[in-house]
Amino acid sequence: MAENGASPQPADSPAPSWAVGDLLVHRIDEVALPPQTGPWLLPTATPDVVDGAPWLRPHFAETDGVLRLASHTFAVEANGLRVLIDTGIGNGKTRANPAWHDLDTDYLHRLTAAGFAPESVDLVVLTHLHTDHVGWNTRRQDGRWVPTFPRARYLASRAEWDHWANSDLEEPRRQMFRDSVHPIRDAGLLDLVDVRGPGTEVADGVRLLSTPGHTPGHVAVRLEGGDRDAVVTGDCVHHPVQMRHPDITSCVDTDPNRAVRSRRELLAGLADTGTLLLGGHFPPPTAGHVVRDGGGYRLEAAAPAPRRNGAASAPGMRAGSRGRG
Repeated sequence: MAENGASPQPADSPAPSWAVGDLLVHRIDEVALPPQTGPWLLPTATPDVVDGAPWLRPHFAETDGVLRLASHTFAVEANGLRVLIDTGIGNGKTRANPAWHDLDTDYLHRLTAAGFAPESVDLVVLTHLHTDHVGWNTRRQDGRWVPTFPRARYLASRAEWDHWANSDLEEPRRQMFRDSVHPIRDAGLLDLVDVRGPGTEVADGVRLLSTPGHTPGHVAVRLEGGDRDAVVTGDCVHHPVQMRHPDITSCVDTDPNRAVRSRRELLAGLADTGTLLLGGHFPPPTAGHVVRDGGGYRLEAAAPAPRRNGAASAPGMRAGSRGRG
């Protein structure tokens, strides 16, 4: 595991958490990504570019300008409903990327320790259907890949599903669908949601925001905590350097121009509002507030909050129709 990077938090450490109004959002660590991830994923985010945003150091970039990135997910109890946003890379999966291949992490231990045992999760929101966001959808049991969260509804946008279902996939992506997506569909747990306009509410306090470009049906997730909100970016923003330079694109964006528009729209809507931003791959401290900075933005980091006691009442749920891809 050393070659893949150590986990950001020791397995027995409490999950870092942020208070968002009457919600508490937990970061569930999986693994830190190796140094070569940044130059591969965001090739134009060179050390010279990083030098132009000194606030990226020391948390988000090394002294030599190499970006720091991580794999983690977010868990939140929203009005009595246990919600997991994205499911990371997963253990024991056959993957083309060496940093993702055959992982053996303590992710489920961390998730359970945060109060989200797999059998207790009610809703899994998938920002998009990429390998590093769907891996813990399933786990191996008796030689088969079975849903990790057997009581949960798994949500993805209909546009996302339709794109991949009608694409000629290369073998590594076919393998990912076979072991991490098709088993939840075949178990009847996958729901497809039409995401429109200002967003689609899928549970009380949980809203999907359309942010296409990285993938055609990519969504960000707004968590509405009463007097405060938070937004989980998924891969609309891979790294804080894209806040200073929203035109920096990822090598795996399906539509780079649309990805830039989505990122600019998202950041402009969050800037100077006090809404907490939670990056899908941001290393610790992971969360912060978007503030305007010249022609771009910067992240004003927000420290995790102490765990709070108390639970909210159970909500009524609204969702899209059952997927039959």
